[in-house]
Amino acid sequence: MVPKKIAVYSGEIPSTTFVERLVEGLAASGHELYLFGQLKRRKKYSGKVIIVGCKNKYGRSWHFIYYSIVLILFKNRNKKKLDRILTQQKKNTIVNKAKYYPVLYHHPDIFHLQWAKSVGDWIWVQEFGIKLITSLRGTHITISPVGDDYWANLYRQIFPRIDGFHAVSNAIGVIAERYGAERNKIKTVYSGLDFQKLTFLSKDKINTPLKIVSIGRSHWVKGYEYALDAFSLLKQQQFEFEYTIIGIEANEELVIQRAQLGLDSDVHFVSQIPFDSVLPTIRGADIVLLSSVEEGIANVVLEAMALGTLVVSTDCGGMHEVITDGENGFLVPVRNPAAMAAAIQKVAGLSLTDYHKMCLTARNSIENRHSYPKMIADMEDLYQTVLDKLL
Repeated sequence: MVPKKIAVYSGEIPSTTFVERLVEGLAASGHELYLFGQLKRRKKYSGKVIIVGCKNKYGRSWHFIYYSIVLILFKNRNKKKLDRILTQQKKNTIVNKAKYYPVLYHHPDIFHLQWAKSVGDWIWVQEFGIKLITSLRGTHITISPVGDDYWANLYRQIFPRIDGFHAVSNAIGVIAERYGAERNKIKTVYSGLDFQKLTFLSKDKINTPLKIVSIGRSHWVKGYEYALDAFSLLKQQQFEFEYTIIGIEANEELVIQRAQLGLDSDVHFVSQIPFDSVLPTIRGADIVLLSSVEEGIANVVLEAMALGTLVVSTDCGGMHEVITDGENGFLVPVRNPAAMAAAIQKVAGLSLTDYHKMCLTARNSIENRHSYPKMIADMEDLYQTVLDKLL
């Protein structure tokens, strides 16, 4: 594949695990990468990765001045055109120009926007021959347009104009079609894992009490209230467990619910921990529990399947694309504490041999579909397909 000039935009530098893997993989394949946005911290990348970010208002002011000058000198016609567009959209401010001018000047072949809610900010790139690709992931697609007509209407207006879509699961691609995304423009590219860093280890025992862990931010979409109800049912049955939720230390509603259910000694809330600490936590657990009411495909589930820890997950979003119930994990209906409790008991009832067999099946089932090289190759295929439509 001929190397391309690609902008990967999430608004923050560095970004999420998926975005960072994507940048590094594309750069390693010889593409020229541009990262635009707010610079949170410096990071060294291998390959040709150009960071065009600023940390504060002084950096934005410098960007505005510098890129105003170079655009006037070298691309004045394009600058005037963009200024007219921004005036029409009532976005003709220094803050916006400091964000948009660098993209206009560097002019990538592809502008890959990582968050769908920002499509209204970046649709203008098409006016300058830049192809716009938008990722479909998370609550931006599954929740926001359902709960707020503003987002639904924005998507219906702009999605038919997008050049291509990256869907994190088949299920989320189907949702995007409801807002005008064309099926033939959507490509599912699953999150890729570096399996060399995710060594599969067989457990030498299943713990008593059973150790269960959930990992994720404090948000109602994660369904933690249903998980607590499930553990309340298990405690009533005198089932021994130790449940830890990482990422929600100060959630008042869950703290109150835990106390009301009498689970203070059995359920632990922990603040966010570094990624390097997450993997040993997953390995040390008997179950990784995903209680969400909506997901694309949860990375923590993929990591657990790679490492050798069984997963109990709700059948939300694209999770059925990863887990086959009873074969490589357990799927339960969303918002169903009784089914969740029953699945946890099934894991506790497995022999060590059967536990290992399911874990090995889980590892094998994701090695090909969720490999890092496949993720990069599939994304390159999406880029090439979009660019070929120019011919």
